[in-house]
Amino acid sequence: MSYALVSAAYIASAVLFILCLGGLSGQESAKRAVWYGIAGMALAVLATLMGDSVGFYWLVGLAIIVGGVTGWWLAKSVEMTAMPQLVAALHSFVGLAAVFIGINTHIVMVGVVGVDYSALTGFAALVAHKTPVELSILRAETFIGVFIGAITFTGSIIAFGKLSGKITGKAEKLPGGHWLNAGAAALSLILLIAYLNGAGAWALLLMTVLALFIGYHLIMGIGGADMPVVVSMLNSYSGWAASAIGFSLGNDLLIVTGALVGSSGAILSYIMCKAMNRSFVSVILGGFGGAKGPAMEVTGEQIAIDSDGVAAALNDADSVIIVPGYGMAVAQAQQSVSELTRKLRAAGKEVRFAIHPVAGRLPGHMNVLLAEAKVPYDIVMEMDEINDDFPSTDVVIVIGSNDIVNPAAQEDPNSPIAGMPVLEVWKAKQVFVSKRGQGTGYSGIENPLFYKDNTRMFYGDAKKSLDELLPKIS
Repeated sequence: MSYALVSAAYIASAVLFILCLGGLSGQESAKRAVWYGIAGMALAVLATLMGDSVGFYWLVGLAIIVGGVTGWWLAKSVEMTAMPQLVAALHSFVGLAAVFIGINTHIVMVGVVGVDYSALTGFAALVAHKTPVELSILRAETFIGVFIGAITFTGSIIAFGKLSGKITGKAEKLPGGHWLNAGAAALSLILLIAYLNGAGAWALLLMTVLALFIGYHLIMGIGGADMPVVVSMLNSYSGWAASAIGFSLGNDLLIVTGALVGSSGAILSYIMCKAMNRSFVSVILGGFGGAKGPAMEVTGEQIAIDSDGVAAALNDADSVIIVPGYGMAVAQAQQSVSELTRKLRAAGKEVRFAIHPVAGRLPGHMNVLLAEAKVPYDIVMEMDEINDDFPSTDVVIVIGSNDIVNPAAQEDPNSPIAGMPVLEVWKAKQVFVSKRGQGTGYSGIENPLFYKDNTRMFYGDAKKSLDELLPKIS
């Protein structure tokens, strides 16, 4: 395929990717948007394979088959509850690929020195024809790509561990805290200068080790409450790593696609930080700052209620708001929630859903689950749309949420979530919290909501509890 055709295919792919991102902003257009993305990626891969600089087609074909089968198997077998950690794991693959490609680029740059141009093909020939200035730029691009990729790799591995419960959700740092990250970053900058001035592979490899440490220590220092922002942030990192490697390889589409992913991930992270009243820089640096004193002591007791009591309150209510959280996803209770919604609406009651920007462990997590369960889009409301309605609401049902309904965000300046906008569910007439037990949940933050006079705890697995409640709704 000629260079002009490859470029045209790349432009078409870029347009499809942009349409994909635009369509994902709405629930009704999301399915069509996904197909735009699939078509764009298929076209991009085909155009790249038909380019002049590709060889070893049997190896490429084998990689596509293995990757395609693995992706299909994961899509079929991974539950929606495991989607956040799956996304984090996939980000690690992008970072690792950037590291491998960067190191290979260095090997090619060393290998073409003194070699006859006519004996080279593909990427090696492209590198061999570069001027000294262009080679310096290529070295910088390679170094930066490996640096971002290594941070993305280990950061995503730690995020996967935290999201899957294999690593503690608490923020943990080594002695020295942020100074260790700053020192590793400063040393990496020195190594960059050395690498640009002719230092060999040792500079690139030492920087890789430092960047791997930064990624590990950076994400270990971020608590569970900030994990949704971390996933979005790592998505941005993976995009910038891909874009940097695109410059190294001279691949225009990889540059554009990486920039799209990087910028959209950064914008989403900023929006989420704003929704949580978090400093964007603070989250990126691993939770710099935070509460300085002990959290306020919570007094009182959690009062339990059974399904009969919840059903009686719902049958008497005129308005109901349901607040879903990660506990709903874990229990796979979305279908039961949908059926409860149907029965309440059939009884003439106003039912709406309140979605916090960081509900669940992935941006849009709750929206996807509710859409999967056929909950009507028009009754799913964002926090800003519904927060003022809680005082006039008869019953609020909280299903597996903790931090996003925690009044300590407003009442306790020393709380880890102090200042974070939350759903003010405690202002409703009655609040029922569906929860497995009396623990503090994933982030380890105590919630005064559970002890308030108008709150009752509906203990048990969310799906089983709702299935027991459904026959009692009239």
